[in-house]
Amino acid sequence: MRDEPDDLVTVTPCEDGPLLLRGPFTLVTQDGRTIDPGRATVALCRCGRSGTKPFCDGSHKLVGFRAASEPDPPA
Repeated sequence: MRDEPDDLVTVTPCEDGPLLLRGPFTLVTQDGRTIDPGRATVALCRCGRSGTKPFCDGSHKLVGFRAASEPDPPA
């Protein structure tokens, strides 16, 4: 993993799993209300099955969610 400045947010798509957010970020609803993540690093659901959306609860493992960490190749 490369070294990043302390003021840079990184988003890491985990293979077959969530998006990990690290760094100083603010999570808000589409209406602009702040969501308190309760920690500095959070996992956001990509599979849509979490019972704690927008956060990941591990449901992707139960439903067999598949997604690469890398972008899809151009069509």
